[in-house]
Amino acid sequence: MATKARVARDAQSERDTPGARGLLDTYREVIGHTGAALPVISFLGRLPVAMIQFGSVLLVTETSGSLATGGVVACALALGQVTMGPFVGRLADRRGQRAVVLAFSLLNAVAIAAYTLGALLELPTPALVVLAVLAGASIPGIGPLARARAVPLVRRAGGDDRLVNTVLSLESTMDELSFVLGPALVGLAAVAAHPAYAFGAAALLVAVCGTGFALHPTGRTVRAAEQKTARARGQKTARARGERQRLPREVYVVRVGLVFLGVLLGACGAGITALTEELGQPGQAGLVYAAMGVMSAVVGLSMAALPERFGLYARWRLATAAAALLSLPLVWTDSMTGLYLVVTVFGAVYAPNLITGFGLTERACPPGRLAEGMTFAASAFVGGQAVTLAVAGRLAESHGPGAAFALGSAAAAVAFLVALIARPGARAGGTAEVTPGAAGP
Repeated sequence: MATKARVARDAQSERDTPGARGLLDTYREVIGHTGAALPVISFLGRLPVAMIQFGSVLLVTETSGSLATGGVVACALALGQVTMGPFVGRLADRRGQRAVVLAFSLLNAVAIAAYTLGALLELPTPALVVLAVLAGASIPGIGPLARARAVPLVRRAGGDDRLVNTVLSLESTMDELSFVLGPALVGLAAVAAHPAYAFGAAALLVAVCGTGFALHPTGRTVRAAEQKTARARGQKTARARGERQRLPREVYVVRVGLVFLGVLLGACGAGITALTEELGQPGQAGLVYAAMGVMSAVVGLSMAALPERFGLYARWRLATAAAALLSLPLVWTDSMTGLYLVVTVFGAVYAPNLITGFGLTERACPPGRLAEGMTFAASAFVGGQAVTLAVAGRLAESHGPGAAFALGSAAAAVAFLVALIARPGARAGGTAEVTPGAAGP
Protein backbone atom coordinates (compact mmCIF):
# COMPACT_ATOMS: atom_id res chain seq x y z
CA MET A 1 0.00 0.00 0.00
CA ALA A 2 2.82 2.39 0.95
CA THR A 3 4.63 1.53 -2.28
CA LYS A 4 1.55 2.30 -4.37
CA ALA A 5 1.07 5.60 -2.57
CA ARG A 6 4.72 6.51 -3.16
CA VAL A 7 4.46 5.62 -6.85
CA ALA A 8 1.33 7.74 -7.15
CA ARG A 9 3.07 10.67 -5.48
CA ASP A 10 6.08 10.30 -7.75
CA ALA A 11 3.84 10.20 -10.82
CA GLN A 12 1.99 13.31 -9.70
CA SER A 13 5.26 15.08 -8.97
CA GLU A 14 6.52 14.21 -12.45
CA ARG A 15 3.33 15.62 -14.00
CA ASP A 16 3.55 18.78 -11.93
CA THR A 17 7.24 19.49 -12.51
CA PRO A 18 8.35 17.85 -15.77
CA GLY A 19 12.04 17.77 -16.57
CA ALA A 20 13.59 18.43 -19.95
CA ARG A 21 12.66 14.98 -21.24
CA GLY A 22 9.14 15.29 -19.89
CA LEU A 23 8.80 18.69 -21.53
CA LEU A 24 9.84 17.31 -24.90
CA ASP A 25 7.40 14.44 -24.48
CA THR A 26 4.63 16.95 -23.76
CA TYR A 27 5.37 18.86 -26.96
CA ARG A 28 5.47 15.57 -28.89
CA GLU A 29 2.06 14.73 -27.48
CA VAL A 30 0.67 18.08 -28.64
CA ILE A 31 2.09 17.60 -32.14
CA GLY A 32 0.65 14.09 -32.13
CA HIS A 33 -2.82 15.61 -31.75
CA THR A 34 -2.40 18.35 -34.36
CA GLY A 35 -0.11 16.59 -36.84
CA ALA A 36 3.42 17.76 -37.65
CA ALA A 37 2.34 19.74 -40.73
CA LEU A 38 -0.10 22.06 -38.96
CA PRO A 39 2.45 23.98 -36.81
CA VAL A 40 4.69 24.44 -39.87
CA ILE A 41 1.85 25.71 -42.06
CA SER A 42 0.46 27.98 -39.36
CA PHE A 43 3.93 29.42 -38.65
CA LEU A 44 4.54 30.25 -42.31
CA GLY A 45 0.96 31.53 -42.60
CA ARG A 46 1.44 34.07 -39.79
CA LEU A 47 4.78 35.36 -41.13
CA PRO A 48 3.08 37.78 -43.58
CA VAL A 49 1.44 39.63 -40.66
CA ALA A 50 4.83 40.39 -39.12
CA MET A 51 6.29 41.27 -42.51
CA ILE A 52 3.65 43.83 -43.51
CA GLN A 53 3.32 45.37 -40.04
CA PHE A 54 7.04 46.05 -39.77
CA GLY A 55 7.59 46.60 -43.47
CA SER A 56 4.83 49.17 -43.97
CA VAL A 57 6.93 51.97 -42.49
CA LEU A 58 9.92 50.99 -44.66
CA LEU A 59 7.88 50.57 -47.83
CA VAL A 60 5.94 53.83 -47.63
CA THR A 61 8.91 55.83 -46.35
CA GLU A 62 10.99 54.49 -49.25
CA THR A 63 8.38 55.40 -51.88
CA SER A 64 7.05 58.64 -50.39
CA GLY A 65 10.21 59.97 -48.78
CA SER A 66 8.30 60.77 -45.59
CA LEU A 67 8.74 58.89 -42.31
CA ALA A 68 5.59 60.55 -40.94
CA THR A 69 3.55 59.20 -43.86
CA GLY A 70 5.02 55.75 -43.30
CA GLY A 71 3.99 55.86 -39.64
CA VAL A 72 0.42 56.99 -40.40
CA VAL A 73 -0.09 54.30 -43.04
CA ALA A 74 1.39 51.57 -40.82
CA CYS A 75 -0.92 52.62 -37.98
CA ALA A 76 -3.91 52.44 -40.37
CA LEU A 77 -2.95 48.90 -41.33
CA ALA A 78 -2.75 47.82 -37.68
CA LEU A 79 -6.09 49.44 -36.84
CA GLY A 80 -7.70 47.64 -39.77
CA GLN A 81 -6.48 44.35 -38.31
CA VAL A 82 -7.68 45.26 -34.82
CA THR A 83 -11.14 46.28 -36.02
CA MET A 84 -11.82 43.23 -38.17
CA GLY A 85 -9.96 40.57 -36.19
CA PRO A 86 -12.82 39.75 -33.78
CA PHE A 87 -15.28 39.67 -36.69
CA VAL A 88 -13.10 37.09 -38.47
CA GLY A 89 -13.06 35.00 -35.28
CA ARG A 90 -16.82 35.28 -34.90
CA LEU A 91 -17.32 34.15 -38.50
CA ALA A 92 -14.99 31.19 -37.89
CA ASP A 93 -17.05 30.19 -34.84
CA ARG A 94 -20.29 30.36 -36.83
CA ARG A 95 -19.23 29.08 -40.25
CA GLY A 96 -16.19 26.99 -39.41
CA GLN A 97 -12.54 27.89 -39.93
CA ARG A 98 -12.15 26.22 -43.31
CA ALA A 99 -14.32 28.54 -45.42
CA VAL A 100 -13.46 31.70 -43.48
CA VAL A 101 -9.67 31.26 -43.52
CA LEU A 102 -9.69 30.25 -47.19
CA ALA A 103 -11.68 33.33 -48.23
CA PHE A 104 -9.71 35.80 -46.11
CA SER A 105 -6.34 34.34 -47.09
CA LEU A 106 -7.01 34.87 -50.78
CA LEU A 107 -8.54 38.29 -50.14
CA ASN A 108 -5.55 39.30 -48.03
CA ALA A 109 -3.11 38.25 -50.75
CA VAL A 110 -4.92 40.50 -53.24
CA ALA A 111 -5.10 43.36 -50.70
CA ILE A 112 -1.36 43.17 -49.93
CA ALA A 113 -0.57 43.19 -53.66
CA ALA A 114 -2.84 46.23 -54.21
CA TYR A 115 -1.30 48.05 -51.24
CA THR A 116 2.22 47.39 -52.53
CA LEU A 117 1.31 48.57 -56.01
CA GLY A 118 -0.27 51.74 -54.57
CA ALA A 119 2.92 52.51 -52.66
CA LEU A 120 5.09 51.93 -55.74
CA LEU A 121 2.83 54.21 -57.78
CA GLU A 122 3.20 56.87 -55.04
CA LEU A 123 -0.54 57.31 -54.57
CA PRO A 124 -1.71 60.13 -52.27
CA THR A 125 -1.63 59.44 -48.54
CA PRO A 126 -5.45 59.06 -48.17
CA ALA A 127 -5.47 56.38 -50.88
CA LEU A 128 -2.58 54.55 -49.21
CA VAL A 129 -4.42 54.69 -45.86
CA VAL A 130 -7.48 53.06 -47.45
CA LEU A 131 -5.37 50.33 -49.06
CA ALA A 132 -3.53 49.76 -45.77
CA VAL A 133 -6.80 49.43 -43.86
CA LEU A 134 -7.99 46.83 -46.40
CA ALA A 135 -4.70 44.91 -46.11
CA GLY A 136 -5.01 44.89 -42.32
CA ALA A 137 -8.73 44.16 -42.19
CA SER A 138 -8.43 41.11 -44.48
CA ILE A 139 -5.74 39.37 -42.38
CA PRO A 140 -7.05 35.80 -41.79
CA GLY A 141 -5.87 35.68 -38.16
CA ILE A 142 -4.06 32.37 -38.48
CA GLY A 143 -2.24 32.79 -35.14
CA PRO A 144 -5.35 33.16 -32.93
CA LEU A 145 -7.31 30.65 -35.01
CA ALA A 146 -4.49 28.10 -34.70
CA ARG A 147 -4.93 28.35 -30.93
CA ALA A 148 -8.69 28.02 -31.27
CA ARG A 149 -8.18 24.95 -33.45
CA ALA A 150 -5.52 23.15 -31.42
CA VAL A 151 -7.08 23.60 -27.98
CA PRO A 152 -10.35 21.75 -28.78
CA LEU A 153 -8.36 18.96 -30.43
CA VAL A 154 -6.32 18.49 -27.26
CA ARG A 155 -9.40 18.74 -25.04
CA ARG A 156 -11.18 16.22 -27.25
CA ALA A 157 -8.36 13.74 -26.71
CA GLY A 158 -8.70 14.12 -22.94
CA GLY A 159 -5.80 16.55 -22.52
CA ASP A 160 -5.57 18.37 -19.19
CA ASP A 161 -4.91 22.04 -18.49
CA ARG A 162 -1.14 21.51 -18.53
CA LEU A 163 -1.33 20.13 -22.07
CA VAL A 164 -3.48 23.10 -23.10
CA ASN A 165 -0.87 25.43 -21.60
CA THR A 166 1.73 23.62 -23.70
CA VAL A 167 -0.33 24.32 -26.83
CA LEU A 168 -0.48 28.01 -25.91
CA SER A 169 3.25 28.07 -25.18
CA LEU A 170 4.02 26.58 -28.58
CA GLU A 171 1.70 29.01 -30.36
CA SER A 172 3.12 32.06 -28.58
CA THR A 173 6.66 30.91 -29.37
CA MET A 174 5.75 30.70 -33.05
CA ASP A 175 4.35 34.22 -32.82
CA GLU A 176 7.62 35.39 -31.29
CA LEU A 177 9.73 33.72 -33.96
CA SER A 178 7.54 35.13 -36.72
CA PHE A 179 8.03 38.64 -35.35
CA VAL A 180 11.79 38.06 -35.35
CA LEU A 181 12.02 36.43 -38.79
CA GLY A 182 9.40 38.61 -40.51
CA PRO A 183 11.16 41.96 -39.96
CA ALA A 184 14.49 40.28 -40.78
CA LEU A 185 13.15 39.21 -44.19
CA VAL A 186 11.88 42.73 -44.87
CA GLY A 187 15.24 44.16 -43.85
CA LEU A 188 17.09 41.77 -46.17
CA ALA A 189 14.80 42.69 -49.07
CA ALA A 190 15.31 46.40 -48.36
CA VAL A 191 19.09 46.02 -48.30
CA ALA A 192 19.26 43.74 -51.34
CA ALA A 193 16.76 45.55 -53.56
CA HIS A 194 13.49 47.08 -52.30
CA PRO A 195 10.95 46.40 -49.46
CA ALA A 196 8.31 45.70 -52.12
CA TYR A 197 9.91 42.31 -52.78
CA ALA A 198 9.16 41.30 -49.20
CA PHE A 199 5.53 42.33 -49.68
CA GLY A 200 5.32 40.17 -52.80
CA ALA A 201 6.63 37.24 -50.78
CA ALA A 202 4.09 38.01 -48.03
CA ALA A 203 1.19 37.95 -50.52
CA LEU A 204 2.39 34.60 -51.88
CA LEU A 205 2.86 33.12 -48.40
CA VAL A 206 -0.58 34.09 -47.14
CA ALA A 207 -2.23 32.72 -50.29
CA VAL A 208 -0.39 29.38 -50.20
CA CYS A 209 -0.05 28.75 -46.47
CA GLY A 210 -3.42 30.27 -45.61
CA THR A 211 -5.01 27.87 -48.09
CA GLY A 212 -3.00 25.00 -46.61
CA PHE A 213 -4.12 25.94 -43.09
CA ALA A 214 -7.75 26.18 -44.20
CA LEU A 215 -7.72 22.82 -45.99
CA HIS A 216 -5.74 20.91 -43.34
CA PRO A 217 -7.76 17.91 -42.07
CA THR A 218 -7.94 19.41 -38.56
CA GLY A 219 -10.17 22.13 -40.01
CA ARG A 220 -12.98 19.60 -40.33
CA THR A 221 -12.64 18.24 -36.82
CA VAL A 222 -12.63 21.49 -34.86
CA ARG A 223 -16.41 21.73 -34.58
CA ALA A 224 -16.73 18.12 -33.47
CA ALA A 225 -13.99 18.62 -30.89
CA GLU A 226 -15.63 21.82 -29.72
CA GLN A 227 -18.99 20.12 -29.20
CA LYS A 228 -17.40 17.19 -27.36
CA THR A 229 -15.52 19.61 -25.07
CA ALA A 230 -18.76 21.43 -24.31
CA ARG A 231 -20.51 18.14 -23.45
CA ALA A 232 -17.59 17.15 -21.21
CA ARG A 233 -18.10 20.39 -19.35
CA GLY A 234 -21.83 19.73 -19.06
CA GLN A 235 -22.78 22.47 -21.50
CA LYS A 236 -24.59 22.68 -24.82
CA THR A 237 -22.91 24.81 -27.44
CA ALA A 238 -24.52 28.05 -28.43
CA ARG A 239 -24.73 26.78 -31.99
CA ALA A 240 -26.81 23.78 -30.86
CA ARG A 241 -29.21 26.07 -29.01
CA GLY A 242 -29.36 28.52 -31.88
CA GLU A 243 -28.09 31.44 -29.77
CA ARG A 244 -24.85 33.10 -28.83
CA GLN A 245 -23.66 32.74 -25.27
CA ARG A 246 -22.42 35.76 -23.41
CA LEU A 247 -18.74 36.09 -22.80
CA PRO A 248 -18.03 36.18 -19.06
CA ARG A 249 -16.60 39.23 -17.33
CA GLU A 250 -13.16 37.60 -16.99
CA VAL A 251 -12.67 37.69 -20.77
CA TYR A 252 -13.06 41.48 -20.85
CA VAL A 253 -10.78 41.94 -17.84
CA VAL A 254 -8.04 39.95 -19.54
CA ARG A 255 -8.48 42.04 -22.70
CA VAL A 256 -7.89 45.20 -20.69
CA GLY A 257 -4.67 43.70 -19.36
CA LEU A 258 -3.58 42.78 -22.89
CA VAL A 259 -4.26 46.33 -24.11
CA PHE A 260 -1.81 47.66 -21.52
CA LEU A 261 0.69 44.95 -22.44
CA GLY A 262 0.42 46.22 -26.02
CA VAL A 263 1.00 49.78 -24.76
CA LEU A 264 4.12 48.57 -22.95
CA LEU A 265 5.59 46.91 -26.03
CA GLY A 266 4.60 49.74 -28.35
CA ALA A 267 6.30 52.25 -26.06
CA CYS A 268 9.39 50.04 -25.79
CA GLY A 269 9.50 49.73 -29.58
CA ALA A 270 9.40 53.52 -29.99
CA GLY A 271 12.02 53.95 -27.26
CA ILE A 272 14.36 51.39 -28.82
CA THR A 273 14.09 53.07 -32.23
CA ALA A 274 14.69 56.52 -30.73
CA LEU A 275 17.64 55.40 -28.57
CA THR A 276 19.45 53.59 -31.39
CA GLU A 277 19.06 56.70 -33.55
CA GLU A 278 20.30 58.92 -30.72
CA LEU A 279 23.37 56.70 -30.33
CA GLY A 280 24.03 56.94 -34.07
CA GLN A 281 23.27 53.26 -34.76
CA PRO A 282 19.72 53.10 -36.14
CA GLY A 283 20.49 49.87 -37.98
CA GLN A 284 20.87 48.12 -34.61
CA ALA A 285 17.15 48.51 -33.79
CA GLY A 286 16.21 45.33 -35.66
CA LEU A 287 18.89 43.33 -33.85
CA VAL A 288 17.71 44.65 -30.50
CA TYR A 289 14.16 43.52 -31.34
CA ALA A 290 15.55 40.14 -32.37
CA ALA A 291 17.38 39.74 -29.04
CA MET A 292 14.17 40.47 -27.17
CA GLY A 293 12.17 38.11 -29.39
CA VAL A 294 14.60 35.21 -29.09
CA MET A 295 14.66 35.44 -25.30
CA SER A 296 10.87 35.61 -25.24
CA ALA A 297 10.61 32.53 -27.48
CA VAL A 298 12.97 30.52 -25.26
CA VAL A 299 11.04 31.42 -22.11
CA GLY A 300 7.74 30.78 -23.92
CA LEU A 301 8.74 27.20 -24.72
CA SER A 302 9.80 26.70 -21.10
CA MET A 303 6.41 27.84 -19.77
CA ALA A 304 5.02 24.35 -20.32
CA ALA A 305 7.35 23.11 -17.58
CA LEU A 306 5.63 25.17 -14.89
CA PRO A 307 3.85 23.00 -12.31
CA GLU A 308 0.08 22.75 -12.71
CA ARG A 309 -0.44 23.93 -9.14
CA PHE A 310 0.98 27.34 -10.17
CA GLY A 311 -2.40 28.72 -11.28
CA LEU A 312 -3.08 31.09 -14.15
CA TYR A 313 -4.09 34.03 -11.99
CA ALA A 314 -0.91 33.72 -9.93
CA ARG A 315 1.11 33.56 -13.17
CA TRP A 316 -0.68 36.62 -14.51
CA ARG A 317 0.10 38.69 -11.43
CA LEU A 318 3.73 37.58 -11.35
CA ALA A 319 4.22 38.19 -15.10
CA THR A 320 2.74 41.70 -15.02
CA ALA A 321 4.73 42.60 -11.89
CA ALA A 322 7.92 41.36 -13.57
CA ALA A 323 7.11 43.41 -16.69
CA ALA A 324 6.71 46.57 -14.62
CA LEU A 325 9.97 46.00 -12.71
CA LEU A 326 12.17 44.78 -15.58
CA SER A 327 11.08 47.60 -17.89
CA LEU A 328 12.20 50.30 -15.42
CA PRO A 329 15.95 50.04 -16.19
CA LEU A 330 15.19 50.98 -19.80
CA VAL A 331 14.30 54.51 -18.64
CA TRP A 332 17.95 55.15 -17.66
CA THR A 333 19.69 53.10 -20.37
CA ASP A 334 22.07 55.24 -22.46
CA SER A 335 24.39 52.83 -24.28
CA MET A 336 24.08 50.06 -26.86
CA THR A 337 25.63 47.50 -24.52
CA GLY A 338 23.21 48.42 -21.76
CA LEU A 339 20.28 48.39 -24.20
CA TYR A 340 21.07 44.87 -25.41
CA LEU A 341 21.47 43.62 -21.85
CA VAL A 342 18.31 45.21 -20.43
CA VAL A 343 16.12 44.38 -23.44
CA THR A 344 17.25 40.75 -23.47
CA VAL A 345 16.34 40.36 -19.81
CA PHE A 346 13.06 42.22 -20.35
CA GLY A 347 12.21 39.86 -23.23
CA ALA A 348 11.79 37.07 -20.69
CA VAL A 349 8.46 38.55 -19.49
CA TYR A 350 6.85 39.05 -22.91
CA ALA A 351 5.83 35.45 -23.66
CA PRO A 352 4.60 34.64 -20.12
CA ASN A 353 2.21 37.59 -20.28
CA LEU A 354 0.82 36.60 -23.68
CA ILE A 355 0.60 32.88 -22.91
CA THR A 356 -1.19 33.54 -19.63
CA GLY A 357 -3.58 36.00 -21.29
CA PHE A 358 -4.55 33.47 -23.95
CA GLY A 359 -4.78 30.74 -21.29
CA LEU A 360 -7.22 32.77 -19.19
CA THR A 361 -9.24 33.55 -22.33
CA GLU A 362 -9.45 29.86 -23.21
CA ARG A 363 -10.63 28.95 -19.72
CA ALA A 364 -13.36 31.58 -19.67
CA CYS A 365 -14.70 31.47 -23.26
CA PRO A 366 -17.63 29.20 -24.12
CA PRO A 367 -16.47 26.62 -26.70
CA GLY A 368 -18.75 28.11 -29.36
CA ARG A 369 -16.98 31.48 -29.10
CA LEU A 370 -13.37 30.39 -28.64
CA ALA A 371 -12.13 31.66 -32.02
CA GLU A 372 -13.75 35.03 -31.40
CA GLY A 373 -12.25 35.19 -27.92
CA MET A 374 -8.76 34.38 -29.19
CA THR A 375 -8.90 36.89 -32.05
CA PHE A 376 -10.31 39.56 -29.71
CA ALA A 377 -7.46 38.94 -27.26
CA ALA A 378 -4.90 39.26 -30.05
CA SER A 379 -6.60 42.42 -31.33
CA ALA A 380 -6.53 44.00 -27.87
CA PHE A 381 -2.78 43.50 -27.70
CA VAL A 382 -2.12 44.67 -31.28
CA GLY A 383 -4.43 47.67 -30.82
CA GLY A 384 -2.63 48.88 -27.71
CA GLN A 385 0.70 48.46 -29.45
CA ALA A 386 -0.33 50.19 -32.70
CA VAL A 387 -1.82 53.31 -31.12
CA THR A 388 1.08 53.67 -28.70
CA LEU A 389 3.73 53.47 -31.41
CA ALA A 390 2.50 56.78 -32.83
CA VAL A 391 2.06 58.48 -29.44
CA ALA A 392 5.31 57.20 -27.93
CA GLY A 393 7.23 58.12 -31.07
CA ARG A 394 6.24 61.78 -30.67
CA LEU A 395 7.01 61.56 -26.95
CA ALA A 396 10.47 60.20 -27.66
CA GLU A 397 11.16 62.95 -30.21
CA SER A 398 10.13 65.68 -27.75
CA HIS A 399 11.50 64.35 -24.46
CA GLY A 400 13.95 61.58 -25.37
CA PRO A 401 13.81 57.76 -25.38
CA GLY A 402 13.50 57.60 -21.59
CA ALA A 403 10.06 59.23 -21.79
CA ALA A 404 8.77 56.51 -24.13
CA PHE A 405 10.21 53.79 -21.88
CA ALA A 406 8.60 55.47 -18.84
CA LEU A 407 5.21 55.36 -20.58
CA GLY A 408 5.71 51.62 -21.09
CA SER A 409 6.59 51.04 -17.45
CA ALA A 410 3.52 52.97 -16.34
CA ALA A 411 1.35 50.80 -18.62
CA ALA A 412 2.90 47.65 -17.12
CA ALA A 413 2.10 48.93 -13.64
CA VAL A 414 -1.54 49.44 -14.64
CA ALA A 415 -1.61 45.91 -16.13
CA PHE A 416 -0.36 44.60 -12.78
CA LEU A 417 -3.13 46.44 -10.94
CA VAL A 418 -5.70 44.93 -13.33
CA ALA A 419 -4.30 41.45 -12.66
CA LEU A 420 -4.18 42.12 -8.92
CA ILE A 421 -7.85 43.08 -8.59
CA ALA A 422 -9.11 40.42 -11.03
CA ARG A 423 -10.83 37.42 -9.51
CA PRO A 424 -11.39 33.94 -11.00
CA GLY A 425 -14.96 33.30 -12.07
CA ALA A 426 -16.82 30.31 -13.44
CA ARG A 427 -15.10 28.29 -16.11
CA ALA A 428 -16.69 27.96 -19.53
CA GLY A 429 -18.27 24.75 -18.43
CA GLY A 430 -20.11 26.40 -15.58
CA THR A 431 -17.90 25.15 -12.76
CA ALA A 432 -15.73 27.36 -10.61
CA GLU A 433 -12.11 27.47 -11.62
CA VAL A 434 -10.08 25.94 -8.86
CA THR A 435 -6.37 25.54 -9.40
CA PRO A 436 -4.36 24.18 -6.50
CA GLY A 437 -1.89 26.68 -5.24
CA ALA A 438 -3.31 29.52 -7.33
CA ALA A 439 -3.77 32.93 -5.87
CA GLY A 440 -6.99 33.09 -3.99
CA PRO A 441 -10.29 34.28 -5.42
